[in-house]
Amino acid sequence: MTQSFKLHCEKPYDRHDYKLVYDNGNEVIFDNYESVQLTWFQHGGNFLSHVEVLDKQKQTKGFK
Repeated sequence: MTQSFKLHCEKPYDRHDYKLVYDNGNEVIFDNYESVQLTWFQHGGNFLSHVEVLDKQKQTKGFK
């Protein structure tokens, strides 16, 4: 019998940021993967090097 995956939470997944790196070294950081995919496919993969998955920086509250 095959097991299927069930969604446990309806909240958007936002644990990571994504860095899109171009062949020329330029970088753009996105806060969601859908935007990375859209940009990648708009360029057809041309002039793009790779995507890095970054941990989101925890925002601290209060004074430094």
